[in-house]
Amino acid sequence: MSTPNHEIQICLLGEVRVIHDGAELALPPSRKARAVLGYLAASGRPHRRERLCEIFWDVPDDPRGSLRWALSKLRSAIEKDETRYIAADRERIALDGSSVSIDFVKIRDRLFDNPIFIPPDELRQMADALSLTFMDGLNNAGKGEFQSWLATEREHARIMATNVLRRLSLHPEIEPKETVKWSRLWQQADPYNVGAAKSLVANLAAAGRDKEAIQFVQGFKKAFEQAGFDVPDLTAIETTGQVQANLEAGEVKVASPRRMLCQQDIGFCTAEDGARIAYASVGSGAPLVKAANWLNHLEFDWGSPIWGRTFAAAAKCRTFIRYDERGNGLSDWDVEEISFEAFVRDLETVADALGLERFPLLGISQGCAVSIEYAVRHPERVSGLVLVSGYATGWRIGASAEEKERREAVLTLTKHGWGTSNPAYRHIFSQTFMPDAKPEDLEWFDEFQRQCTSPENAVRFQNAFGDIDVRESLAKVAVPTIVFHSHDDQRVSLEQGRELAIGIPNARFVPLESRNHILLDHEPAWAVCREAIASFLTEHGI
Repeated sequence: MSTPNHEIQICLLGEVRVIHDGAELALPPSRKARAVLGYLAASGRPHRRERLCEIFWDVPDDPRGSLRWALSKLRSAIEKDETRYIAADRERIALDGSSVSIDFVKIRDRLFDNPIFIPPDELRQMADALSLTFMDGLNNAGKGEFQSWLATEREHARIMATNVLRRLSLHPEIEPKETVKWSRLWQQADPYNVGAAKSLVANLAAAGRDKEAIQFVQGFKKAFEQAGFDVPDLTAIETTGQVQANLEAGEVKVASPRRMLCQQDIGFCTAEDGARIAYASVGSGAPLVKAANWLNHLEFDWGSPIWGRTFAAAAKCRTFIRYDERGNGLSDWDVEEISFEAFVRDLETVADALGLERFPLLGISQGCAVSIEYAVRHPERVSGLVLVSGYATGWRIGASAEEKERREAVLTLTKHGWGTSNPAYRHIFSQTFMPDAKPEDLEWFDEFQRQCTSPENAVRFQNAFGDIDVRESLAKVAVPTIVFHSHDDQRVSLEQGRELAIGIPNARFVPLESRNHILLDHEPAWAVCREAIASFLTEHGI
């Protein structure tokens, strides 16, 4: 007598489906109910009832009652053989991961280990699954925060698909006739990736299809020209040998921020509490690591009028490494802890994941405190500190009663207005971060903030920043340090910047003629800062 199989399979790639004993189960027609199931499955952790209500229902919808109804419908649809797959108490709800197989999660975990070799058949199955849209048909099934989460997870799926196509294109056990197919799909998925282009041309040449290789190279160069990117230095091609020789010799110039986006490599690592942290590297040479600050996004930054040229300059002669803060950008938004300690641990996680031995750290805003603490805890790994617009203590420490009251009021405004289509709430931040920005740049930044994090996390970040205190760590910094701060910073006072330079032994202080907390690439202070950083790193051989 066979033992019944109590495991169910949840498919998130394509439409959300549930399979039991080889048969697809009929899910409730409610899009919200299916979105809740997908959200629980993809995140893989318990969620507070209140949190789920905020994400999926408006107040007039009786959120708690609607959530109870959705859970009852899901249970009646998927819980067979008296097995409980959805665990719930008065506070939290979760899927029982021990008896649930999830296609998206299985592929993600397999690729996360970054194995050198994956069998071709397994990769083909992954490619087929990842060709489908993550949680297809569930756009607008929840509120704005669900939409942002869904967009982020779909981007994760796109990155995974590109990884799989790259592996298939370069796989030693697959014949050239088939690798041409995968190389073409890889290049279509990442059209300005020179590695994908090289793979396609090399595979076409190996398959004896020189004419197609030549035509592709010509079209590839034209596409770069039309997009406004610097064109790869690929000369005319006539034979298979010349195809390969030219590709091997070809170089791509580091150019505009948009071009840099095409070249950056994005990966993920997991912090000790299970939070997935997204990181990216671009450029070549000695590493320069930027500690995370909120309101960054690994992909959107490059097209930003705020960050684009700054990050491109950082990657000009170095391997520039940065990562998205937990709760922000491409990193996990739904995390248990957002705190200063968690920020430091995330930097440790990224540095360890990349195997970095010794490197200078760039800190901006609260990233300065994170950099300082990391340098004190790991003096053998940090070669220097570059600190811009930083502070040693958060707004709850030493602030006047009036300042604390103002900050608390902003927290209330953030909670209720951050995720709305009205940018007025987020404009509070834009104007204090960059009072001298152009109107169009402020408008861009208003919308960028909403794309970077959720209303709840925006409040949690501000609370965490208020408790930062690295005053005791300043005197323990034992590496060359340069501190930049705007004279009339509207967000963090010049005095707070001076405190960093005074407290860190032998630190150099560079005041900047600006009112902006985030330096803008069109102001003279930005050029002064950029040149001083380059000189500092060269002077100290770091």
